Amino acid sequence: MSIIIDAHEDLAYNMLTFGRDYRRSVSETRKLEEDTPIPARTGQTLLGWPEYQKGQVAVVFGTIFILPAAHSSGAWDYLAYSTFEEAEKLIWQQVNLYAQLVETNPRQFQIVQSRTDFHRILDLWDQTARVGASASHPVGIVLLMEGAEGLKNVDDLEGLWNAGVRIIGPVWAGTRFCGGSYHPGGFTAEGYALLKKMSEIGFTLDVSHMTDQSVLQALDFYPGPVIASHANARALLVGETGERHLTDEALRRLCDRDGVIGVLPYNKFLQPDWEPEDGREGVLLDFLVDHIDHICQIAGNARHVGIGSDFDGGFGKHQVPDGIDSVADLQKIKTLLVERGYSFSDVEGILNGNWRRYLERTLPK
Repeated sequence: MSIIIDAHEDLAYNMLTFGRDYRRSVSETRKLEEDTPIPARTGQTLLGWPEYQKGQVAVVFGTIFILPAAHSSGAWDYLAYSTFEEAEKLIWQQVNLYAQLVETNPRQFQIVQSRTDFHRILDLWDQTARVGASASHPVGIVLLMEGAEGLKNVDDLEGLWNAGVRIIGPVWAGTRFCGGSYHPGGFTAEGYALLKKMSEIGFTLDVSHMTDQSVLQALDFYPGPVIASHANARALLVGETGERHLTDEALRRLCDRDGVIGVLPYNKFLQPDWEPEDGREGVLLDFLVDHIDHICQIAGNARHVGIGSDFDGGFGKHQVPDGIDSVADLQKIKTLLVERGYSFSDVEGILNGNWRRYLERTLPK
């Protein structure tokens, strides 16, 4: 079994908003939430520590995600902010939650801030993979800020870097720094200042959620490493009218910059006309492999695509392709890739090697 690196998981948001404990198994969490409003609000969980072990998910990018109050889904969604003071508190609440999680559960989770941390985690998993043994290892967490709209000013970036944050996506909703999922437009003067400071410190830029204009401006301006942690290929999304996913031009530009794109298996992002009442049986995991293959064809190789599941990102078991019951089932991608003629080395790259190469290149010593 290959190890997996998953470039986008909303751990802290779910821990704080819904009280999810990712040390538990998926089945335990689902049972605890059975008679609560939680599954209706965010779906049945896809994440749990036993499932990380079963699926050999060695490293995940854990997000720090808060949202403007205008986009809140209700009073229960308390990780929404109206002022920068509220935003700052919520950001650090999540940063500190990750720190507490690894401090109290080092055998289950560890923060990855450096190449040394990364090697320590992967050495354990690689040894098990080589001998085919069954063993439990800590899951490494790389901290990723999803949406920087809550930052008071660019000087806040130094503190986040020192706390272990290594990747920043400037936008989720949009307008203050650049256009995003809910607002059109490109980068503002404040947005360019943010990019400049990010580059000086050493952050990776995540272009997920940017508009077409913002993506291209960022790729023109930002000299540091660039990725898309969770985005699919818009060319395959017939009927999609928004800018949430990446054009072929953006994909090509990312590949040219040695970036990696994490594809995500949310049904609506595989089949735009899909609705929950349709059920999930008609949406196949093969559809996700179509996006992987599309990116590989654009790149001319298999070095620029990986997984960025976006679990538990506001959707759960009933909103992902048939055959996925938990994060462990991402292993099924391997068989589908082999059936399409991908070599062993290419499959390893897609499941872990491309993100591994990126982290080796960008994490500080």
